[in-house]
Amino acid sequence: MRSFRFIDQEFRDVSTLLRRYTKIHFKKDYMLLRSIPSIGPIVASGILSELGDLRRFKNIKHLAGYVGLAPGIYQSGDTVRHTGVSMRAHRLIRSYFIEASWQAIRTDPVMQAFYRKHHGKNVKSIIVKVARKLLSRTLAVIKTETPYVIGVLE
Repeated sequence: MRSFRFIDQEFRDVSTLLRRYTKIHFKKDYMLLRSIPSIGPIVASGILSELGDLRRFKNIKHLAGYVGLAPGIYQSGDTVRHTGVSMRAHRLIRSYFIEASWQAIRTDPVMQAFYRKHHGKNVKSIIVKVARKLLSRTLAVIKTETPYVIGVLE
């Protein structure tokens, strides 16, 4: 129990320092990310510290490829295979967006409708689609510098 308490306290200290750093150096982007209901303070700090300025990505395809939420494709001659998500990825950020997408389908009616539209298929592939949609909305929030509005389609 003593080692568990020590690790828990270290985790709390590091996350506090990380949030403080991002609030000082990336305050505007941090507040924009926090306006998205499924992204909490630790995930927002993690996104900003791992990806830096999201404005450096030209479009959603480049960001999705970097994060690993782009579809993997194998082509050889006439053979084309779709292999799911790309293996070349930033795994930590991808897991952040996968976990945030579970919260997004609970809090955002548009995301919930998108999830229900694909209901009945493989749950893991649906949640990756929701994560990709959340990633595109995150990039749009940062690039337009407008806070996220729940339930807006565009």
